[in-house]
Amino acid sequence: MHTRSGNNTVFRRIKVACPLELRFADDFVGKTGEQDSPCKYIGMNCLSYVSKTKNRTVAGTRSMTTFNKSEPKHYLAGKVAIVTGASSGIGEALAMALAAEGVRVTLASRRISHLEDIYTRITDTGGEALICPTDVTSIDETRRMAELTLRTFGKIDILVNNAGVMLLSFIDKLKIDEWMRMVDVNIKGVMLCTAAVLPSMLENERGDIVNISSIAGSNVSPSSTVYSATKAAVDAFSEGLRQELSPATCIRIINVKPGAVTTELTGHITDPDVFKMWEKHPLTQFLSAEDVACSIVHALDQPPHVSTNVLTVRPTRQRL
Repeated sequence: MHTRSGNNTVFRRIKVACPLELRFADDFVGKTGEQDSPCKYIGMNCLSYVSKTKNRTVAGTRSMTTFNKSEPKHYLAGKVAIVTGASSGIGEALAMALAAEGVRVTLASRRISHLEDIYTRITDTGGEALICPTDVTSIDETRRMAELTLRTFGKIDILVNNAGVMLLSFIDKLKIDEWMRMVDVNIKGVMLCTAAVLPSMLENERGDIVNISSIAGSNVSPSSTVYSATKAAVDAFSEGLRQELSPATCIRIINVKPGAVTTELTGHITDPDVFKMWEKHPLTQFLSAEDVACSIVHALDQPPHVSTNVLTVRPTRQRL
């Protein structure tokens, strides 16, 4: 324990428990009215400063090991997000969830009719949205997506790389066209969209890049060989972005690894043997797209110095 005294004010440095929901008192005011900020220690070693003057707790803490019970802060309102693959599934759910938090959302997808319905639901409830038809495998279209967002909303705070395809098949079927489609959308699409928004984020020295990967990126199973390879590439790309960008800027990288989720992705699988395999080994529990979206919103709605780099969200009963 370290103590420092002066002007009848004693600062004691004490180690405390560090649950995820901890918030530090913003300011501690001594006798002279000067403010001392303890926040520089948060996230580093779970140490806080408690200021006491004549045995009276200054910052409203109940004891020397509790924190100021102020209202939680919200960091998302007023931000601008681009969500790719926003026409269905996790992308749709996340676009709606972000809009509910006061985020202005660019809805990017190839299916305009689906985007129009989501746009209407957002704007009818007082939100702001922009429809931007986008093929994430196109350099020109991803650049246009970023440029249109900047012209409309003036900034880009969040990119959600959600567009993806899951064309599972056993490798001996040699569905090479499907392999290449997954490589183009799941890897190339993530890289191109990131490249499109990165200049703006670097200029502002802040932002969030959310990459939707999968637990399949680290848990390979029969029929997921190529799909898992593309998601493993997303995992590696996310970690590389974090190492290169986060230490020097306030750009945070969130790599999301969902487990079994009820979406339309399985509707595009053309190998009947995959469905036969699932019939023999059925999963007993699935997440909804909204479950995953809520987890992502929670990770985004954190102070700038808090970064959730890998977010694994799976059904409680899912084994792998």
